[in-house]
Amino acid sequence: MLFEGFIHDFKAWLPWNRKHREKRAMRAIIEQRRRVMSKEEVEKASAAIISQIELMSSFQKAKTVLLYYPVHNEVDLRPLLEKYRDTKTMLLPVTHRHWLEVRPYDGEDMMRRGHYGVPEPQTAEYTGKIDLIFVPGVVFDAHRNRMGRGGGYYDKFLRSHHFAKQIGVCYDFQYKHHEIPHDWFDHKVDAIVTPSRYVG
Repeated sequence: MLFEGFIHDFKAWLPWNRKHREKRAMRAIIEQRRRVMSKEEVEKASAAIISQIELMSSFQKAKTVLLYYPVHNEVDLRPLLEKYRDTKTMLLPVTHRHWLEVRPYDGEDMMRRGHYGVPEPQTAEYTGKIDLIFVPGVVFDAHRNRMGRGGGYYDKFLRSHHFAKQIGVCYDFQYKHHEIPHDWFDHKVDAIVTPSRYVG
C-alpha cells in the first residue's frame, strides 16, 4: 500500500500531469464564464468580431474560408456564411471519431445535427485548398497558443493545413496576456481576433 501511494504521488507530480490539471481547471473556469453570457452579450461581441474580420485583407482576398458552428455561447460567425456564400466557398467542419472533415455550406436547409449534436452540412466533402481558417478555442494567449476543448481535433487538422491562414476567435476574457499551459502537440494559430483587438 505504501509503495502504491508513492507511485500515485509520483505520477501526480510529473510535469505533464500537473500541466493537464492546470489546463483542465482553466478550461472549466473559462467555459463556465462563457456559458452564462446573455444572448445580447454574445450578439454584441460577435458583431464586433465580424466587423473586424470583414476589414481583414486576408478575408477579403480569401476564396475559401472555413468557419465553425458555435456551441455553448461561442463567438457566432454564422452571419458570414449567408452573406458570402455566393462569392466565396464557405466551409464548416464535420466531426468524426478521430478527425475533422470539411464540407461546403449550402444553406440552413442542408444542415443536420451530427454525432455530437452540432449542425453539420449534408454536402459532399471538400478536399481542395483552404485559404483562411477561423478557429474556435477556450483560451488563447499573446504567444498565439490555443487551448481547445481537449479532443485534439483542431490540432491535427490545423497541422495538416498549415498553408492556410489560421485565426483564433474568442471573447476578450478568453484572451490572456500571460502564457497559458500548453504541450508540444498544441497547435499555435497565426493570429487572434477578439471584440477589441487583433493579435497577429
